[in-house]
Amino acid sequence: MFRRDLVKAGAGVSLFSLLGGVARAADAPVAASAVGSFDDSTVRQIAEHLSQHPYRAPDQTLPAAIDNLNFDQYRAIAYRPEQALWHGQNLEFDVEFFPRGFLYRPRIEIYEVVDGKSAAVPYTPDLFTFGDPKLRVTDDVGFAGLRLRYAINTPGVMEEFCVFLGASYFRAVAKGQNYGLSARGFADGTGNPKGEEFALFRAYWLEKPQPGVDSVVVHALLDSPSVAGAFRFTIRPGDMTTFDVQSYLYPRTAIAESGIAPLTGMFYFDANDRNHVDDWRPAAHDSEALSIWTGSDQQLWRPLRNPQDLQFSAFSDTSVRGFGLMQRKRAFADFEDLALNYEKRPSLWIEPIGDWGSGSVDLVEIPTPNEVNDNIVSFWRPKGGLAAGREYAFTYRMYWGWDTPWPTKLARVAATRVGAVTDDKSARFFDIDFTGAPFDNLPADAKFHLVPNSSAGTIRNVVVEPNPNIHGWRTTFEFAPGDAKIAELTCVLANDAGPVSEQWTYRWTP
Repeated sequence: MFRRDLVKAGAGVSLFSLLGGVARAADAPVAASAVGSFDDSTVRQIAEHLSQHPYRAPDQTLPAAIDNLNFDQYRAIAYRPEQALWHGQNLEFDVEFFPRGFLYRPRIEIYEVVDGKSAAVPYTPDLFTFGDPKLRVTDDVGFAGLRLRYAINTPGVMEEFCVFLGASYFRAVAKGQNYGLSARGFADGTGNPKGEEFALFRAYWLEKPQPGVDSVVVHALLDSPSVAGAFRFTIRPGDMTTFDVQSYLYPRTAIAESGIAPLTGMFYFDANDRNHVDDWRPAAHDSEALSIWTGSDQQLWRPLRNPQDLQFSAFSDTSVRGFGLMQRKRAFADFEDLALNYEKRPSLWIEPIGDWGSGSVDLVEIPTPNEVNDNIVSFWRPKGGLAAGREYAFTYRMYWGWDTPWPTKLARVAATRVGAVTDDKSARFFDIDFTGAPFDNLPADAKFHLVPNSSAGTIRNVVVEPNPNIHGWRTTFEFAPGDAKIAELTCVLANDAGPVSEQWTYRWTP
């Protein structure tokens, strides 16, 4: 839970004091109450109200004893499982809470909703055990975030499967998986040299589920200098863990670089990109590629890179069907890491519900010298940005699991490998393996060919041949960049009837 969290600390003044202050402002409408009657419109009303007033910077004050916790001190503060919300009530879920401190300074307001009424979840230090007794303060410091538990792997054994902690970050796993990439509520200015604004989930409302119900509903209030928002998550853990997300955004200011359904992960190296990496393992990454299903029914596969310089890619589209950061490598031998188990990291697919109109799936790749940093971000950017003073609704389903939630008859990219060309140091050798349905029950004389393209340089020496080791086909070619400083490469595998594979797309830089 504690990897790569350096930017995952945000805002968090008390919601009661914030709403009270807004309500007392001259000519301001009365703020919706955080407690009392609650329905699906409550958080929307609060968010819309907040957006009509200046953002109030959070108070991150902590008692002196916990004001400067290090990683080990923070990790040694543990929630007592028997104190979990809904523990022992014969429900499918229970909830534990994170303490404040270390990177997680803001107080996050948390409420329980029962029968249409909301009430604050009370804080007491008795909810935690403390590795160092000096860190046990009696002040009502509140919580930093929450974790949801469910018997996801073993009947009757409650295990953490989802966490909301830091800024608007959250992450989840499916059955048998380990944590990997994260999601966020909203992104603003990602990849901009001027810096990125990190919005915060500053309050949560947890709807108490009925006995026997295998889904749980979490509401979240988003806030930042540029936008307020309301989110409703309906969460179903299992072999594929799904989140049904209803989001409403209320910009305070015009937002030109908005990111909807942002995904954040880590790519350190793989066989396509080992530049300046001296490591004994075959690969290290949360995700290996960005996958996109376009509105025109194209399926794209874009292997990730750890570039020398920040790279920003935009895939323009209309009515996009879905996109995700995917991990297809699922064998231990793909990574050989006993501790980090990258082969068990989830893929995360975003399926828009309804028509999202025109925009682009954006990809930001940031150089990283190690596997500690989240350096990959992808999201949907609406064309034209978001205007101040309006409501924007985005509904989507998130699939945390082993693969995309939909089958395909197309061949899929199984591996991308890049290396030197022996007799031309300026050129690069590309090996792309394909597997999938088109190779089932092939006649002995089956033939395929590669349709490559490059925005610069020259593609030469193309070879296409069966690869019986993977029950697929191997394609190789050399790319000679010439004087180019950047090139967009694409290819599809085809037969005489046309393309049989998804489209491989790749950004080459020196």
